[in-house]
Order: sequence, then C-alpha cells, then structure tokens
Amino acid sequence: MIVGTAGHIDHGKTALLQALTGQAGDTRQEERARGMTIDLGYRYAALAEGAPLTGFIDVPGHERFIHNMLAGAHGIDLVLLVVAADDGVMPQTREHLSIIELLGIPQALVAISKCDRVDPARVLEVQAQVTELLAPGPYAGAAQFVLSSVSGEGVEALREALLAAMAKVRQRGVGGGFRLAVDRAFAVSGAGVVVTGTALAGQVSAGDTLLLGKAGKPVRVRGLHAQNQAALVAEAGQRVALNITGERLAAEQVQRGDWLLPEWLHAPSVRVDIDLALLPSESRTFEHFSAVHVHLGTQDVTARVALLEGESLRAGQRMFAQLLLNAPLQAVHGDRLVLRDQRAQRTLGGGRVLDPFAPSRQRRSEARLRQLQVLREAEALEQALPDLLEAAPGGLEPQRLERQFNRLRDTWQLPGQALVVATRQGPLLFDRGQWQALKQQVLARLAQFHEQEPDQLGPDRDRLRRYTALPLERPAFVSLLDEMLGEGALSSSGPWLHLPAHKVQLSDADTALWSRLEPRLLTGAFDPPWVRTLANEEQAGEAEVRLLLRKLARLGMVHQVVRDLFYPEATLRRMAELLLQQAATSPIVQVAAFRDMLGIGRKRSVQILEYFDRVGLTRRVADQRYIRADSALAQFQARS
Repeated sequence: MIVGTAGHIDHGKTALLQALTGQAGDTRQEERARGMTIDLGYRYAALAEGAPLTGFIDVPGHERFIHNMLAGAHGIDLVLLVVAADDGVMPQTREHLSIIELLGIPQALVAISKCDRVDPARVLEVQAQVTELLAPGPYAGAAQFVLSSVSGEGVEALREALLAAMAKVRQRGVGGGFRLAVDRAFAVSGAGVVVTGTALAGQVSAGDTLLLGKAGKPVRVRGLHAQNQAALVAEAGQRVALNITGERLAAEQVQRGDWLLPEWLHAPSVRVDIDLALLPSESRTFEHFSAVHVHLGTQDVTARVALLEGESLRAGQRMFAQLLLNAPLQAVHGDRLVLRDQRAQRTLGGGRVLDPFAPSRQRRSEARLRQLQVLREAEALEQALPDLLEAAPGGLEPQRLERQFNRLRDTWQLPGQALVVATRQGPLLFDRGQWQALKQQVLARLAQFHEQEPDQLGPDRDRLRRYTALPLERPAFVSLLDEMLGEGALSSSGPWLHLPAHKVQLSDADTALWSRLEPRLLTGAFDPPWVRTLANEEQAGEAEVRLLLRKLARLGMVHQVVRDLFYPEATLRRMAELLLQQAATSPIVQVAAFRDMLGIGRKRSVQILEYFDRVGLTRRVADQRYIRADSALAQFQARS
C-alpha cells in the first residue's frame, strides 16, 4: 500500500509520519533551515510486525509547492488528510482535498493533529468543519482520528486503521505495459543512474529494455527495488527504484516528469481529449481556449483547452475538451489529470483522459462526440470497442488502440461484428456491417459515374476515391477495392475501374469521327499525323479530336506517346515486336538501330523509347537502355 499526505502547511504532516514510522523527515538542508517541507519525502515502514512495508509519500503544504504535491499524489492508494486542531480547515486543506478528489484516490482517512494544543471543544469544532468539508464529495463520512504526534495520543488508533485499510486496497492489474512516472533521479557510486517513482501499470524485471522520456532513449534495467527492498520483479501499485543504464546516460539527463515505458507503448502526443470537470468552488467561468498547466503523473505541461461542447464552462459543470499541449504528454485512457491556471496559482479542475491521440479536425463533429461519450462510459477496451467501431466508419488502428488502452492485441476479445482488414500500412478494424455498406456506396457511385460519363471506361482508383468521398484513407480504400475486385463486384481494365457489365459507349458523333481518323493513323504507320494535322484534314475542331483520342487512349485503343501524338494499338505492338527482335541479338537497345528499323528520325525514336520506359517494356540505366524481359511478354505478347 502507498499512503500520501495532504493538508495545509504547518499542520503536522511530516511530524505525523515520523510518529507512524519512526523515521525523520525534512532531510534536505533547506527544509531544516526553513522548518517546512519543500519537496516530496519518502518513507517505508511496516505498520505491524510481519506486515509488508507500507510506502509513505510526504507532500509539501505551501501553496508555492502545489506542483510538487501533485507530482507525489498520483498513484497512491490512500490519502491521509491532516488538519491541525488549532488552525482548522485552511486554504491548502481545501485545495489539496480538491486535487485528491480529482485524482480519484480510492480511500481517505483524516488526522486531526495537534490536539494537545487545544481544548476538547475546539477539537469538536474542527471535526465538524472537516465533516462539512467532506460531505459533498467521495470521502463523506471518512474516519477522523484525533491525535498528537508529540504525545503519541491517537497515533496507535490511526495505525490500526491503516492496517485495516491495507486489506481494502484495490489490487492493480499487472497486464499491459509497464508505466513509471519518474519523480527522482540520482547517481549512486558504483551503480550508476537510479530513478524512482510509483509504478502505475504492468511489471518490470531486471534485464528489461525500456524507453526513457519524450525522446524515447533506450535504457536497460540493471537492478531494482520494490517498496524499498531488493527484488527481481516490480509491479503496479509499488514504489519502485530502478538502476538503469544506457548509452551516455547521466542522472542530469533524467527529469521529473519523464516516463519509463516499453517501446510499443511509447507514444507522446500533443493533442489529448479529456472529460473535463470544473471545480464547484471555482469563481470564474472557464472560457474556450484558456491557457492552463496540465498535471498528469509527475508531468507539468502548459496547454490551451479547446472546449468541444460550448464556448464556456461554469463551476461544477463538465464537458468534453481537447488539450492542445505545448510539449508532448504521455497518457493512456483513464489517466487522471489536474488543471491549474496559467500562472499556476489555483486549481481549476481536472478529469480523465479519453483519447491521448485526439484528432485535429472535426473534433466537435457529432460522430466524434459520440465516440467520446463511448470512451467516457467505458472502463475497458472490450466495453468500448463495439460502439467505437460503429462510430468509426473509417476504421480503427489496432496499434493506436493498444497504446490508448495499454493492452496488447493478443489479450483482446474482439466482438463478433469486428472485421480485421489488411492494408499496406497495417491492419484496421471495421464493423462488418459498415464495411459491406461502404462497398454498396462504391457500387452506387460507380453506377452514377457510368451514367454521367458513358463514353469513359471508368475512373482510376484515386479519382474513384474522390468521387465516392468515403471516410477512408487511401490504404483502406485500396483494400476495399481489391476485395471487391476479388469478389467480382468490380472489374478493371488497366487502371480503369468499372462495373462488370459496363461497356464504353461512344456517341454517334465520336464513332463517326473515329471511323475517319483511324485510317489516317494506320496509314501514317510509325510516323502518324499530329492532332492539329488530323483536325485540319477532317475539318474538325482540334480540341474535339484531342478529347476523342484521349478517350480512346483510356480504352487502350490508342497510345499517347507525347502530347498530341497518338499511335494505334496495332502500330505500337508492331514497334514493340521490332524492338524485341533487335534485343534478341543485343541486350542493349541501340537508338540508331531502332531508328533505322522504323525509318523515322532520331528524335521520334527517342520519344517512342521513352514511352516504352514508362509502360515498363524497357528500363534506362544511366546512358544505357535494356529490355525488361519479365514485362515484355506481359505487356505486349499477351495482347496478341
């Protein structure tokens, strides 16, 4: 069990822990000189003979050091709220209580300290204050212990209560990746760098490799302590010290706020969607795009808050919001965080992380808000996945879900409607019904395209993707088309996609014009007339001739070698055959020999060879050109 203190400055938090553990606090020279706790203090003690060690985290109570208090409050199992009998409830009592409520710490006990300094009536008065303070929140009715750390009165009763609370500590799951938010780093002579923190998830063993900090520096665990004892394995819910080593690693490079994580989980982000709640005590309306400090784990990062369901938030209200962070934040679904104002002077509110990889566009759309509603209500991936799939027509990335929920894929239980689709950029998860609906939308839009463009064989993949306007990234759209082609729902002719029954229908005017142009192109043999010449000879518009020949090129009936120069399919096949004959005697294509075979000029010969390069019949390497034997048969002989 890990116990953390909370309360106003000089209310006896450090003295109480000394009475409980027998260990002195405020070990830093500055703390002894000033008589106050400035940074986090750590102690370990068995509350009874034979009991496991309990970890105690002592936090500073001064308002200037709330950021240190926040760094120590994450991950504790029980909070010990200390209120001095002489002072009663004070400002930092209230602020610390708000913070521990926002962090969702499961248990709380109250120590009414310094009872030896006041009369019994004052003790009763302070107890009433505390009862009233706790009444609206999750710690209503928390047990209160009147004690004195000097005389020892009441300390034993508190110790017994802590022992009883130990049995109620919720065991944290050790599944998922190991997560440790670093709160200290120092060098030990003969050992190297040691980092400490509270393990929030998973397990770690000596010899494991982890990534450190935002940059993800690889480090190896040489040895470890759990709850201040040497161990082979440490796990979630324990205070952990890791002796780590890495290339050119020094203690000065490790900062409070760094994380230690396995490689697959390391994914810092600068946009995080949260379920934000403003404290009921907040006197000001929180406005859209306000600047804040974000505290998560031991991290303290500045950010702007984009409200997603309105332009402002009043005291006690909650709303979906997106954090636009000024530095990367490492988070997973369900993490608790606290927001403080831009000047870090007061606590505003906090909430839970819903999606650590929030989108930059359509963040206020109905579909996105529906996803966030699902994430707000779900505690585990299996609870969220059916509704997330239904709310994600573009599919979900398994790797992103792994990092979002800290769950490797091999531990998931996929719902029956989940479909895994392989794409060139990795698998995606879709709802089966939505995947089939996407196919029907493609068929409907393609039928509409054929109706509007009867003289075209069909669009290519990218044009069809723009035309259908489906909510799919290109890799997923390509996989959808490949599946439809495999099923026979679509057909392809070269790059053009069409319905199986679709045939190109040239208009009567186009058919008549082609009947006059085709003989002229065939008669021209290896030197056919240009578009302008054809248009003049047939007394047709140049644009009209060019458009028709481009349509025929999409059908594979002619080939556009350069702008406004088209070769009929039969002529191009004949040139390819001549080129293959030449290659039979020499592996290197000779421009001069090819020119002589065709009986045309060198410039035209080079243009034709460059076209063959583009369609894959030849390959140019430096100043030489070779036949691609693997594609020659497929490209040309298969057409014969």
